[in-house]
Amino acid sequence: MSNVSRLPGRAEHHWAWQERAACRDLGPDRFFHPAGERGEDRAERDEAAREICALCPVQVECLRHALRVQEPYGVWGGLTEEERRPLYAGAAGAR
Repeated sequence: MSNVSRLPGRAEHHWAWQERAACRDLGPDRFFHPAGERGEDRAERDEAAREICALCPVQVECLRHALRVQEPYGVWGGLTEEERRPLYAGAAGAR
């Protein structure tokens, strides 16, 4: 479950970057794996998501958001949850 205490709040300027995201109208299935997905299927879904992120005009903002709020699931800013996890641990140690 997400820890919503790290979310930036309701002010629109915190979320305006999402209006320009390449994934805006694609739905979550490309970026969040279904329960139990493993192996080649998951790798292919993650790679397809990364390709969308690579062309996204707000990739940096998306990744910053994911790192700031420690998004536990999905591909954000071109990184999977597994790729982000060590970055969260490093951020926690720096506090």
